[in-house]
Amino acid sequence: MNNQTYVPADDLVAVSVPTLSLSDITKTYAGVVALENVSFDVLPGEVHALLGENGAGKSTLMNVASGTVQPDSGTIRVGGETIDVLSPALAAASGIAIVHQHPAVLPDMTVLENLQVALPASAFSSTAASSASSAPDAAGSVEQIAGRMLAEMGLTAHLRDRVETLTVAQKHLLEIAKALALKPRILVLDEPTAPLGQDSVDLLFARVRAAVADGTSVIYITHRMAEVRQLATRVTVLRDGRFRGTAAVAEITDDELLALIVGRKLESTFPPKHEADGTEPVNFVLKGFTGPGFEDVNASTTRGQILGVAGVVGNGQSELLRALAGLESFTGTATVADRAVTPTELLHRAGYMPADRHREGLMMTLTVQENAAISALTKFKKFLVLSSPREVTEVGSTLDSLNVKAPAMDAVVSSLSGGNQQKVVMARALLSEPLIVVADEPTQGVDVGARLEIYKILRQVSASGIPVIIASSDAKELEGLCDQVIVMSRGHAVDLIVGDEITEERIVRAAVSSTTHTIEVPTVRKQRPLAGTKVRSEGFARFVQGDYAPTVLLVGIIVLLGAFIFSQNARYLSAFNIYSVLTLVAALGFIALGQTIALIIGGIDLSVGPLAGFLVVVGSFFFNDDKPLSIVALGLVLMFVVAIATGFVNGALIRFGKFTAIAATLTLYIALQGLSFLLRDSPDGYIGSGVTAVMTTKVGPVPIAFIVLVVVAVLLEFALRRTRWGRRLRATGSSEESARRIGVNINKTVILAYMLTSIFAFVGAIMLMVQIGVGDPAQGVSYTLTSITAVVLGGTSLLGGRGTFIGTLFGSILLIQVLNATTFLGLSQMWQYIFQGVLILAAAVLYSVARSRKKKLEALA
Repeated sequence: MNNQTYVPADDLVAVSVPTLSLSDITKTYAGVVALENVSFDVLPGEVHALLGENGAGKSTLMNVASGTVQPDSGTIRVGGETIDVLSPALAAASGIAIVHQHPAVLPDMTVLENLQVALPASAFSSTAASSASSAPDAAGSVEQIAGRMLAEMGLTAHLRDRVETLTVAQKHLLEIAKALALKPRILVLDEPTAPLGQDSVDLLFARVRAAVADGTSVIYITHRMAEVRQLATRVTVLRDGRFRGTAAVAEITDDELLALIVGRKLESTFPPKHEADGTEPVNFVLKGFTGPGFEDVNASTTRGQILGVAGVVGNGQSELLRALAGLESFTGTATVADRAVTPTELLHRAGYMPADRHREGLMMTLTVQENAAISALTKFKKFLVLSSPREVTEVGSTLDSLNVKAPAMDAVVSSLSGGNQQKVVMARALLSEPLIVVADEPTQGVDVGARLEIYKILRQVSASGIPVIIASSDAKELEGLCDQVIVMSRGHAVDLIVGDEITEERIVRAAVSSTTHTIEVPTVRKQRPLAGTKVRSEGFARFVQGDYAPTVLLVGIIVLLGAFIFSQNARYLSAFNIYSVLTLVAALGFIALGQTIALIIGGIDLSVGPLAGFLVVVGSFFFNDDKPLSIVALGLVLMFVVAIATGFVNGALIRFGKFTAIAATLTLYIALQGLSFLLRDSPDGYIGSGVTAVMTTKVGPVPIAFIVLVVVAVLLEFALRRTRWGRRLRATGSSEESARRIGVNINKTVILAYMLTSIFAFVGAIMLMVQIGVGDPAQGVSYTLTSITAVVLGGTSLLGGRGTFIGTLFGSILLIQVLNATTFLGLSQMWQYIFQGVLILAAAVLYSVARSRKKKLEALA
């Protein structure tokens, strides 16, 4: 059957034009064939299941259908119309929505902002809300409409929560809610139920059936046969990037489907369980085991037994496994082979397979070999260095035993399919020769063939005497694999099921019928309030973790520092000093606002300082007392054009030249600085007094330029939070791949961002020109470092995705205030550099500590 196509039933001949038709699609990556002449179609109002092993080409085919991947050849038709080049934006406009196996969410943005950046404004209109809901009061505010979108999927996350704080399951529910809110013509669901509990699965299926009843065509990718039987009308199988057959679900057996999927007949779904003879030693004991999110768990297993952990998602299972992996502290005792183990020992000796392989399980930029070997490097040591042949041999053998499909061991692990990535995580756990194996959702996103391989490996590990503990949301998996199952509810072990009593029905009944109360431990994950609910304590915590908390801290520091300096020197608050400080702030502030844009998209602009200096030199040839107004205007236009061109070159080098942001802007840094000295090898070209008079206009002690800076910062802040441009800017910095999937034009966004950065450098250069009064080629360079410092002090992330222009404004004020303080406190210029260095260090340290502490709290919250 390997080389034959399953012949579909006669009644599958299309009686209407397919909603989506993919014909003879071929796609290769670096010579590796991902798809070869694959054809697939979905009819109006049907659920068409797409099956295949990991790496079979399912996700690639659907990425072609959603416009995120361009095929090498083939034809795409939507509603019978041929589309030559399908982009994510065009796919969305054509009514195609996709829920990816790895959600295309933006971690640095809130739940509401994720909805707003992914959905058109019309999705939040009262008309759209009314048509999408049968409720008479379906209309409402944006928040109310968004809250209903979440509620319809059973997602109780607060609209103001950052998405990075959500669980894997919640991220998937958010992704599904986004897709359904579009009321798509074609809905693609790629492994949507992998991380979901049964309640969420039932709710999803109900929503899918309702969408199909309304005429939506659904393409459903899954590894679970039962789901195909529940939902699908037709099923298509891919294997090794090739089409293997299409059939009516009712006319093909599971065995026939499995044969098409794996190319062979599988022996059994699960390996035989351990048969105890009563002489096996006890190798694992939990007694009074208590930690963050769970309490008083007791269990005992013997050699060869596998212990399962069941329960509705979010009831302490993952927290229990994290403690067993040494990632959380605990009380009570965990005994392995008659010896009590500590969290530190477990941290170094436990083989841990986390549920979220992307965030916790893998280093996505490293190779397959590096990811697999990282926990077992001491095994490969030869004297003081690693033995590469031994590492290659052992890692290769382990990967082969798990049938990992990868182009090569030195391929980047992010290039693998989700299931193969999971097998790399398992390979690392096994290579480390663990004291205990702890697996959280070990077969999530793994195909049926590989799943059996993983089950066999876990059985072999258990038989060797190493305790194996598995948490799974699939009760059928626990029934077939485990010898004992602990059922968790609200942090308590409410049932211990042993031997033949382990059935799916018994597990589910124990999980849903428990009457235990949530344990009152400060670090237990609390149920989040329904969207729109106002809770003061959570609101304050959300503010502390938000973008504006650093700004409030800066304001406090500015006030305290100002009060101290004034107590030492009363002239500090004189009108002259206020004017001088705010004038300096204006020059730095405009340049820093531009730098904020670059950092928010996840980049950086090292060229802003030399650009400002170069523009001052250019202006010094035009802004002189003896020059007519037309020449002054020409100089202004020329400076603006140079700034625009610089920003465009920076953006183009990054997006099309594939330069890193540092390399591209450093190139311009050097070029602009060199041009400055070519034009003027020493200070010359004095700025006219008329220009200076205009630019130094003030209201009382406050320069007009500073007032303009404040107004611009406020307008930019509004645009960042409330406009599509601002949301796309932050989306790009938060996750470029996710932003691209939801239709953001990354190239346009990045190039425009760097052009705006240069425009603000141009405005800052005008202020700098007035301040120094002469074309000095040595001026301006220092503004690169000071602008970055001001932005980071204001709370903008060096990693991209989050920030605030208001924070940058106050960061600029604090930086100038500190430099000004050295004069009033009678300190030497050396102290200016010391204070500036301390501020840079403090900003970096505080930001890093805040992020790591926040992530720690979020993991426990």
